[in-house]
Amino acid sequence: MKIAVIGTGYVGLVAGACFAETGNDVICADIDEQKIARLRQGEIPIYEPGLEPLVRENVKAGRLSFTTDVAEAVRSSSVIFIAVGTPPDEDGSADLQHVLAVARTIGRSMNGAKIVVTKSTVPVGTAARVRAAIEAETSHPVHVCSNPEFLKEGAAVEDFLKPDRVVLGVDSEFAGRVLTDLYAPFVRSSNAILLMDIPSAEITKYAANAMLATRISFMNAIAQLCEAAGADVDMVRRGIGSDQRIGKAFLYPGVGYGGSCFPKDVKALIRTMEEVGADASILRAVEQVNRSHKELLVRWVVRRFGEDLSGRLLAVWGLSFKPNTDDMREAPSLVTVPALLKRGARVVVHDPVAMHEARRHFGERVVYAATNYDALQGADALLIHTEWLPYRRPDFERMKAAMKHPIIFDGRNLYRPEQMEELGFEHYSVGRRHVLAADARKG
Repeated sequence: MKIAVIGTGYVGLVAGACFAETGNDVICADIDEQKIARLRQGEIPIYEPGLEPLVRENVKAGRLSFTTDVAEAVRSSSVIFIAVGTPPDEDGSADLQHVLAVARTIGRSMNGAKIVVTKSTVPVGTAARVRAAIEAETSHPVHVCSNPEFLKEGAAVEDFLKPDRVVLGVDSEFAGRVLTDLYAPFVRSSNAILLMDIPSAEITKYAANAMLATRISFMNAIAQLCEAAGADVDMVRRGIGSDQRIGKAFLYPGVGYGGSCFPKDVKALIRTMEEVGADASILRAVEQVNRSHKELLVRWVVRRFGEDLSGRLLAVWGLSFKPNTDDMREAPSLVTVPALLKRGARVVVHDPVAMHEARRHFGERVVYAATNYDALQGADALLIHTEWLPYRRPDFERMKAAMKHPIIFDGRNLYRPEQMEELGFEHYSVGRRHVLAADARKG
């Protein structure tokens, strides 16, 4: 099958490489000349495990190519995926200008019947707008479908190749058959293709992300209760997660969700619900709890050291919004680090892969440590934002020897309070009792 993927960002590049892996001829198109030049040279602009070898192997095999000529990509393909960005507008709604611009380009470039699929996360009703934009430019027949992505950053390639489900909103039996055939190699061992009407497919994506964000904020709210009542949120999490109606996923408290999807999609769904008169109060509360928990580490630091942090050296482990990605969009570290700097602290940071991205946000206002242990030299405290594997089982004695004060603000509950007490650390964790070292108890 000849496929065009328009947009070579996170979604488009993964989709294009994975479609090529199953034998299709795929053209990935983007108007960003610099990005296309890098991709042609084998440089991957994002960090995603497994993506780089997949791209290189399929380029070498001749199944995957890159171009800035969107019109030619349209003409040479029978199925066209729109995978450009939909950033939040000022009112929180999804900005569809790039999606609709691509739709108009598709219409002007069509040389026959095409199947056009929105892969970008778009609000309900977008496919109808895409169809109108295309049909205003051409007399050729077009099938417009919705195929929302459900990829997790850090596991996107695996998610695409072995999906839990494939949601296809289609406008005809013909389009349904073509897209089912396209996805068949990825779901050979299951019945994971869900054919539905287009509005339902569009809402499914937002509803899924909003549900996951709700679980995170719910557990963060329960963590506040646990801390106030002297309970252990980890015990509560296990207690409710063992209920099969609830399950164990996305019940871990922390310093809030971030990334390119949850914050943006919750805002967009709130806006859509308000426009149609649906009650969005639950999601507004989800958003409020998340904003509050992004400030949690700062509140702990201020409670321990005071508002004036002049003369304090604070170490930060983890800058990306989650492990296995360099993505810092909406990351809690973007709230914590500026707040510490504003209060006069000196900040030294470490992240296994996001240091280059951090420089775009923090410039020279912070110190960039070569290793996580280097970040601790002379530090008054350590703040943990991201649960990277190297942070889970560190050399605690080495940490104590390096730090001025053995204080850890554990925003991801990586360490057990009783273990920290035995090791002599002052340890703050989410929704659990805070372990104070002997000197802190005296003071």
